[in-house]
Amino acid sequence: MPFTEDDCALLLELLGTPTVSPLETAETPQLWQAQRRYARAAEEIGFQVLHHGPPDPRVLDRSDVPEVVRRAGPGFLDAQPSLLLRLGPDLPRSATVMFNVHLDTVAGLEPAGLHAGRFTGRGAIDAKGPSVAVLSGVREALATEPALGRDVSVLLQVVSGEEGGAMGTFGTRPLVERGHVGRLNICCEPTGLRYLPRSTASMTARVQVDGHGSIDDRPDAGHNATVLLGFLAQHLADRLDPADRPGRLCVAGLRTGDLHNRVYGSGELLLNLSYATTAEGSDAEVALHREVDDGLDRFRQLFAGSREFARTARDAAAITRVDWLKRGLPCLDNSDPWAEDLLARSGAQRWPDDEPGFTCDAIWLHDLPGSYTAVLGPGRLDTNNAHAEGEYADRAELEEFAAVVSAVLTGFARQRTGEEHHDEPAA
Repeated sequence: MPFTEDDCALLLELLGTPTVSPLETAETPQLWQAQRRYARAAEEIGFQVLHHGPPDPRVLDRSDVPEVVRRAGPGFLDAQPSLLLRLGPDLPRSATVMFNVHLDTVAGLEPAGLHAGRFTGRGAIDAKGPSVAVLSGVREALATEPALGRDVSVLLQVVSGEEGGAMGTFGTRPLVERGHVGRLNICCEPTGLRYLPRSTASMTARVQVDGHGSIDDRPDAGHNATVLLGFLAQHLADRLDPADRPGRLCVAGLRTGDLHNRVYGSGELLLNLSYATTAEGSDAEVALHREVDDGLDRFRQLFAGSREFARTARDAAAITRVDWLKRGLPCLDNSDPWAEDLLARSGAQRWPDDEPGFTCDAIWLHDLPGSYTAVLGPGRLDTNNAHAEGEYADRAELEEFAAVVSAVLTGFARQRTGEEHHDEPAA
């Protein structure tokens, strides 16, 4: 059984260490401590620490960094280190397998425990449990395949900035851009042991109304941002419903005010649009601007003769603007018969092509020459309550994932050393 009692103890210790993204809490996360504990466990099976520290603050000086990250930084980066580990010598990409895991979590601490074979706690499935299972799988493979750590190198990225809307911009991206990748790269996220060779990206638009409010006794004297933004929310939900493209539309928060006795003249509406390709993202961006303009025109026509909302209708275009809190992120969409055959023979099924994928740090591994990337892990985001109350990971599913990790490494190493007669990986 690859998932040992020591693995259970390590996972419980990690689950008991709060590592919530600083983008979701005012508390300082204990990510340094969690990563140091993880590094000690990795060193026990032969890994060495190549890097452990926060990113250069200049990583935030890019247009594709989400607004929430730019607004928070750069001071918080001191509490957001990433850890890079390697098993074996520094070998070419063609002889390297890389695993990407993260120990940071979303907010909402859950009681950590192990009861009747089920781990509970924030990060149990996303992704402290899978992170420990990777070590378990590597240890199992080392016991049966001497080429590992000699002819085949294993990189392990233990990143910050996966959660909280950071989109990997200060964790995974800097490590990838420094070349710490392999011929095969596995980003560990809950996929039900189905390998997903693609990852969507998303962009966040903010529709802002900046008008003048008024007292409730004279609602006609002000601009009613609530009515205008509410109308635009319905209009955009109707017109941008992505029936003709793979991406999804999330009409998210609408905020104007909380009191009953005034008209709010300012507010904002947030929309999140995912996309599977860069071209799709560009088209969706153009469509949003077009439909906001069309919605403003419809609002003007509908309420031009209204007693209470005529001023809002007349000035709607002048007081409304769109800006972007996040855009320009890449997508992952790759294929490689050799790598996919290896994954299938290792016990991973392919994610159905007609089933929507999701967004994760794998986007930063797009278009790497001589490299293939898949998202793969135990459990599922929905059924295992990732990001929600009652998050859990069953020991049995972590053991299954560890066995797949072991089989992937063993199969990769045997192909490299010629023990199996399959096409060699591309250089």
